[in-house]
Amino acid sequence: MENEGLKELKARLLTLLEKEALKKGKFVLSSGKTSNYYLDGRIITLTPEGAYLTASIILELIKDKKIDAIGGPTLGADPIVGAVAALSHIKKIPLKTFIVRKSAKEHGTQRQIEGPLLIKGSRVLLIDDVATTGKALIEAKEALDKIGVEIDKALVIVDRDEGAAQSLSKAGLKLESIFRIEDFGL
Repeated sequence: MENEGLKELKARLLTLLEKEALKKGKFVLSSGKTSNYYLDGRIITLTPEGAYLTASIILELIKDKKIDAIGGPTLGADPIVGAVAALSHIKKIPLKTFIVRKSAKEHGTQRQIEGPLLIKGSRVLLIDDVATTGKALIEAKEALDKIGVEIDKALVIVDRDEGAAQSLSKAGLKLESIFRIEDFGL
């Protein structure tokens, strides 16, 4: 059961998402699917209030979990991990964060996973703003599998309910979301 503080944070975040991030019209999604709406989570996660609310909710949801780090695919996870890192430090529950590139960069350290070094056996949580098919999360999991970290769950702000949960399940991940698209009346 959710505590009252979490309910309030979620209500505020939902209002922001509905007001600023939800667009209606004709859109082509990154999956190639077409949709009559688009939910751009970055419009919210890149604002002070949205970043704070998202990070607060995530920290509340994972507070009793044994997680060494959280991160996810660039670009959806980028602002979320920054906010979580900062807020976890302020709350004195520091949590490492990371970002997974689509492919390893060809210069410098040539890393695909950016952030503090994750060691084999680390327990991580994958995050993203919106899940449609789950492709970006699966690709991030594949990159993390190569370094031997443990991942069994992904958390997104919004699950569009278009197959991501099933795709992730086949890849060995459970999908959880703060909201489902039905919370927006769609």
